[in-house]
Amino acid sequence: MRFIDLLRMSVSNLWRRKLRTFLTVLGVIIGTASIVVMISLGLGLSKSTMEQIEQSGGLTTITVREGGGVSYSSGSVAVAVDSSSSDENSGKITDETAEKIMAIPHVEIASPVLSLYPILKCGAYEGNISVRAMTTEALKAMDIPLAEGASLPLDEENLQFLYGNQIITNFYNAKTNEYYWDTGVLPDIDLTNDPVFFIMDSDAYWNAKYGGTDENGNPVAQPKKYMYESTGLVAGTAEEYNEFSWEAYCNIEALKTQLKRIFKNSKIPNQPTRSNGKPYKEWYYEEMYVKVDEMENVTEVQQQISDMGYYAYSNAEWVEQMEGQYAMVQAVLGGIGAVSLFVAAIGIANTMMMSIYERTKEIGIMKVLGCSLGRIRDLFLMEAGFIGLSGGVVGLILSYGISALINTLLSESYYSSISYIPLWLSGVALVFAVLIGMLAGLMPALRAMRLSALSALRNE
Repeated sequence: MRFIDLLRMSVSNLWRRKLRTFLTVLGVIIGTASIVVMISLGLGLSKSTMEQIEQSGGLTTITVREGGGVSYSSGSVAVAVDSSSSDENSGKITDETAEKIMAIPHVEIASPVLSLYPILKCGAYEGNISVRAMTTEALKAMDIPLAEGASLPLDEENLQFLYGNQIITNFYNAKTNEYYWDTGVLPDIDLTNDPVFFIMDSDAYWNAKYGGTDENGNPVAQPKKYMYESTGLVAGTAEEYNEFSWEAYCNIEALKTQLKRIFKNSKIPNQPTRSNGKPYKEWYYEEMYVKVDEMENVTEVQQQISDMGYYAYSNAEWVEQMEGQYAMVQAVLGGIGAVSLFVAAIGIANTMMMSIYERTKEIGIMKVLGCSLGRIRDLFLMEAGFIGLSGGVVGLILSYGISALINTLLSESYYSSISYIPLWLSGVALVFAVLIGMLAGLMPALRAMRLSALSALRNE
């Protein structure tokens, strides 16, 4: 008997008993959909977590802060440091620190982060912003999403700023003291094209505004205002949050050049001073951005940085722990779904066994006509496989529908899809459904193969 004959007979036998075949296939549909949707929930949670981690610094970056027993709370895993040195500069981050970290194997980028909190004025509006200055290499490595027409501020000679898409909500009307959060109306400001003035010395600005005096008792004069070029905005509207929404970015060398020119020999904002109140010649930074070549090298580099007396933390170790937890969640959810498929397998076995009882004489005739035992076995295995295949295909379609429904209903609660069905899961589920069908039909097929031809022909 040819393979095509077996195929035709299998389909014909299943079609003759439509209702029983439908009910058996329905069990496989429910089982396949259950196991796929359950596993997709675990995969979706894992994928969502990984995306959030990527948005908050990625898997190959390390944030370095001053040592000296600093306590820092984060969702990442940190390496504790013991900084008991009496040196007042111990654990501080300088340009020399960047050179030392850059010399560590596997480190690709080590950029100081210079923070500044100037006041911006544009027409009737003003507001405080946070400026984050980094090296050209670091700005490129951060993969900042740019709005149309925007570019990174990479010029080391001329100070330029890239504004976060939500910075505009920090502005308020100086005449009414109303913020966007009070009125619900965005300030009439175009940060890309309108003239925006920077007041770098915010302390002097507030002292002058509210009648403060200097050390000699004289009224504090209003600080000068400066205007710098804008390179555009971070992608997104004022309501769309991302990691880069609330800060302005610029090149660190260009910012240092401007600050030196503005403050000359006086204290630069956010920079420490000596015990006598005079500024240091060196630059000191609140943190440092470090990028490692591969994720598996992050922990090693992180430990070396902590051994130098700095506080270093990353997402790598936390991700390893989360992956283990999500693998357990996926196993539990998959096990719950597998119960449904196991019940469906019992239904397939029952259907095939009933089919054998009903077709005993047919089996006997096939044997008398010279059909091999293997072909008889293959016939029933093929029917069971068809049931598994049909149920698997429809179950997969149902799974995608349920997954889309779940993601739609929970779209407001999660930033990304909570149910995620990758291509490999679809393939595995389909193969698994067919195998379950054939395994469930194996025992009935073997029984059919072992039936005595004479006993089968005598059967009523």
